[in-house]
Amino acid sequence: MDVTVMQDAIPVNKKRRMNKVSIPVEILFHLIMIAFCLLCIVPFVFVVVISFTAQESIRSIGYSFTPLAYSLDAYNYILKLGTQLWRSYFNSFFITAVGTFFSMLVTIMYSYALFRTDFKFRGFFNFFCFFTMLFGGGLAPTYVMCKTVLGLSDSYAAIIIPMLLNPFNIIVMRTFFITSIPRELIDAAFIDGSGEYSTLFRIIIPISKPGIATVSLLTALAYWNEWFIPMLYVRDAKFIPLQYLLMQMQTKVDFLVKNSGVIGAEASSIMSSLPADSLKMALVVLIVVPIAFAYPFFQKYIISGLTIGSVKG
Repeated sequence: MDVTVMQDAIPVNKKRRMNKVSIPVEILFHLIMIAFCLLCIVPFVFVVVISFTAQESIRSIGYSFTPLAYSLDAYNYILKLGTQLWRSYFNSFFITAVGTFFSMLVTIMYSYALFRTDFKFRGFFNFFCFFTMLFGGGLAPTYVMCKTVLGLSDSYAAIIIPMLLNPFNIIVMRTFFITSIPRELIDAAFIDGSGEYSTLFRIIIPISKPGIATVSLLTALAYWNEWFIPMLYVRDAKFIPLQYLLMQMQTKVDFLVKNSGVIGAEASSIMSSLPADSLKMALVVLIVVPIAFAYPFFQKYIISGLTIGSVKG
């Protein structure tokens, strides 16, 4: 009986390993993936360590995982901005949230029109979208159009509207609709009496969450990291986002460091204690950490969005 049980157990174990690599190779793959994950995580950990490193330690031994001394000087220097820092944080979150919402609304509606083969002007708007990816009007005409014609200045709209439509996102979203949405579903909806907007918002969007989440994350990252457009159109401090505020701070510090020799002895003594190097890393931490918390909420949708269509027949 025992021999029979052992004989029956062997094929079962083999069957469980069917279509899989051997255990040593699987362990090797796991080790390679762990090493790759560490290569992705270690640089950010290094940045965090440097942001807490004393300036004297950086001058003595340079950047190191084990500094001679730790310090909060970089963060204390940033906190001296006071209420402006928190105002800029609010501005960045508000601009990112509102900008992403309206940008995705426009992107989805534009992409849906390109997805519909019965749309009369589909070819023209396809070409119009693709053409703007290759050729642009340039900075000067864009600035004149936004500043003079549209009157975009010292407002949230001045930051949100110039980034509202991205041709690349439209093409990605259109491709997702083509590969994932069966046209028979739209025909069935029209037979049931559904209108265009009802079909889009009640049928298409709910089943397109992976693609929408992927493009939304790309759009949110673009809004969160943007500092050049605020530099062009914003002068009022109450509309300045975090990235532009920190960019201003870094520019001023770099100017003082490079010109400390000609400013004067008192200024030179102040610059000697200024955490110039650790400040750069602290700025990176303040910018990266908030948006990094968004990834876990989008992860499952992004994976689905990247793999969608790979199993279609």
